[in-house]
Amino acid sequence: MHESLRGQLLIAAPQLTDYFRRTVVLVIEHTEEGAMGIVLNRRTDAEVVEVVPSLAELAGEEDVVHDGGPVEPDSVLALGDFVDPGEAGKQVSGSLGLLDPDRPEPELRRLRVFAGYAGWAPGQLDEEMRQDAWIVTSARPEDAFAPDDLWRRVVQRKGGNFALMATMPLDPRLN
Repeated sequence: MHESLRGQLLIAAPQLTDYFRRTVVLVIEHTEEGAMGIVLNRRTDAEVVEVVPSLAELAGEEDVVHDGGPVEPDSVLALGDFVDPGEAGKQVSGSLGLLDPDRPEPELRRLRVFAGYAGWAPGQLDEEMRQDAWIVTSARPEDAFAPDDLWRRVVQRKGGNFALMATMPLDPRLN
């Protein structure tokens, strides 16, 4: 039996140089059948009001859609900071949860809209963890709504040697 990482943040280790380079992923689900999460720190230029007008009022007029991951990029996930987490379609961690489209008027502190998600086949995330591809840390509600430099901030928050890693340039050869 594996330990579920649901509700945790996965911080891309420096050796990840693919799509997930310097990403921070909130794990939505992690079971024996696989895992899914949302990349929190990839903005797009697409405005929520243009892409998903029905969520514009909840998200805010100026909000943009975020790239949640490479799987099903045409799908939309709305992550909210719920006043009552019981109103979430799926509670993720603390007050964070996914919006239930059948409950159109939840009481939210804030909402962020994502296109696509990150997905792992059965055992794949566990294997990536054994390979030290990800650094795990606890999620805070504000992480899901943070400005652009989330990777650096959550790495620094881990402290110790991680704080030094947070100061690495994007291309270590330029160090």
